[in-house]
Amino acid sequence: MSTFISEPGTRLGGRYRLEDRINASDGWAAWMAIDETLARPVAVLTFAPGFPRLREVVTAARAASRLTDARLAQVFDVEDDWDHAYIVMEWVAGDSLDDLLADGPLEPAHGAEIVAEGAEALAVAHLAGLAHLCLTTDSLRWTPGGGVKVLGTGIDAALSGVTADDPELADTRGLAMLLYAALTAHWPGPDSTTLPPAPMTEGRPRTPRQVCAGVPASIDEVTCQALFQRDRRRGPPLTTPALLADALAEVIPAPLAPPPAAPDPRNAGYANTGYANTDYANTGVSSGPGTGRQYWSPGDEFPREGEGRPEPRPSRPPGNRPPGSGSRANRMVIIAAVIVLAAIAIGFWRLEQHPSSGSSAGHAGHSAQASGSASAAVLTPVSAHGFDVYGSGSSDENDQFAPLAIDGNPSTDWYTQFYLGNPVFGGLKPGTGLILDMGKAVKLSSVQVAFGPAAGANVAIEVGNSNVRAKSTLATFTTVAQATNIGGTYTFHSTSSATGRYVLIWFTKLPPLAGSSTKFEAQIYNIVVRGTG
Repeated sequence: MSTFISEPGTRLGGRYRLEDRINASDGWAAWMAIDETLARPVAVLTFAPGFPRLREVVTAARAASRLTDARLAQVFDVEDDWDHAYIVMEWVAGDSLDDLLADGPLEPAHGAEIVAEGAEALAVAHLAGLAHLCLTTDSLRWTPGGGVKVLGTGIDAALSGVTADDPELADTRGLAMLLYAALTAHWPGPDSTTLPPAPMTEGRPRTPRQVCAGVPASIDEVTCQALFQRDRRRGPPLTTPALLADALAEVIPAPLAPPPAAPDPRNAGYANTGYANTDYANTGVSSGPGTGRQYWSPGDEFPREGEGRPEPRPSRPPGNRPPGSGSRANRMVIIAAVIVLAAIAIGFWRLEQHPSSGSSAGHAGHSAQASGSASAAVLTPVSAHGFDVYGSGSSDENDQFAPLAIDGNPSTDWYTQFYLGNPVFGGLKPGTGLILDMGKAVKLSSVQVAFGPAAGANVAIEVGNSNVRAKSTLATFTTVAQATNIGGTYTFHSTSSATGRYVLIWFTKLPPLAGSSTKFEAQIYNIVVRGTG
């Protein structure tokens, strides 16, 4: 009897007891089964007699069985008898990326970490000559132990007859689509998914930062370079999963972390286990005669148990690394050092662009000193931080560079993330800022700010008594001075009697980035605060 027409309770190979058929298509069926010898759940593919791609699927399964990276779902057994063929694979419990996006985008670093793990795993597969070619949000799974699993490597493509002229580039673009989805909860590909399609501009998906506020510029850049094959500010083009993994390792700010333990796989497993098959019309992948059905995503005739999606899981605590990701864990110390070196390099680059404080003095004449301001005491801030109350996830507006705005060095600076197409933060939010902790309540007389040389910024100086990044905090601040369309060194004068421990430099419009008419970014090289306190 053909394995394709098997019923629940059927034993294959004398040990694999079929339990629940979770999906089926023309010529194949997917089952949740029990390996009675080892007393564990497994996934089993069965085939109809004469299934036209059986040889290719069996060949791919045997190749996948030799992969040793723990982040790649394993193949345990293959039977290639023409009328009794089946493939036994690892049963992977947990949440797919699609599940994790049920309530919106992931925290950017978390999403980048998940995709980076998948990229590293696929880099290993490519070294062994095996590609995925059918990546969707069901292809990545976040396991109960806090690890990442890639499902369907080689097998999905063989089932559907999908090929690619450049498999590494195809998988790199596929991973970039997953990263885009993680950052925005939108799908940038041409095919239909459970996610809404990405907003388009001139026939191309908008960048993640244009879709969702709070995506760091560095992660946005890596995503766009891999997805659109754009030039990068640094490094080679991202044309392989290995290069994408390395690029993400450079921009992920810190180790992330995992969800709590998931339910027993027998109770919550197969409805949340998904491999995918998709047609990449724009990635150099061509689809064969397959049906396009995702064999670990139940079809209409096999609905998921319990309609609805799980709550997104929280991040895992530092140090609890996913299985098989030791290389990433070992690199975290190196990443921290790279961040410090990058800050130094950026300082030197800015110095070349702005060699003296005089280069930032374009608008000094617009703010003659008010009577008494020059004689007011200079107040030294205790600290400075990015203050983005509208962002999601990172919400820090390049916080790591904020101390450079108060270090007294006119050649180092803090700068916002850059935004595209609209000086009001790309249309994503109404404002952002830099907040100074003065260490005590102060009354301001003046605030002199050395901005970048380009005019165009709308800025307000505000005082308050909280530095909690929240919209409600912003509402408690008092505006003591403001100016529009400014750049260079500008002095704000205050006659207000308002006092507060925190001084907020609040931008509501950004100047253009040097040499660009479509990118907008604010810079602050130095700040001098005068007043009493």
